[in-house]
Amino acid sequence: MAFMFKIIEKENINTVIPLVQKLNNNKISYEVLEQRFSEMVTQNYECAVIYNGDKLIGVTGLWFCTRHYSGRSVEPDHVYIDDGYRGMGLGKQFFEWIYNYIKAKGYEAVELNTYVTNAPSHKFYFNEGFKILGYHFLKKI
Repeated sequence: MAFMFKIIEKENINTVIPLVQKLNNNKISYEVLEQRFSEMVTQNYECAVIYNGDKLIGVTGLWFCTRHYSGRSVEPDHVYIDDGYRGMGLGKQFFEWIYNYIKAKGYEAVELNTYVTNAPSHKFYFNEGFKILGYHFLKKI
């Protein structure tokens, strides 16, 4: 299989919504995600995707910023690879592509959050060399 990794064009951002809905167990409606993504693409956000031919099979958002403790950093967000493509080493290839992409843009660190209940992702990120630095807290207001 020939996979293609790329940054999706902003005008095509809604094509990632079905995968993001799967990541969130369909708890967020298409309409809400559509509105949020329309805002996100106006911020320091890019969206990396994986295609298998014409089929979109993977996604992650990339938030670009500078932090006092890590310097110029990128935060992958909503990382998801379709069920039928897991266990093929695709996640490792995707992250290698991301590392090369962000290095070329002058960024020096990657940090991310993952759901506490997503144990397979924890194993993956540990294997990628990530370290736990703290807790992520959220309060809806």
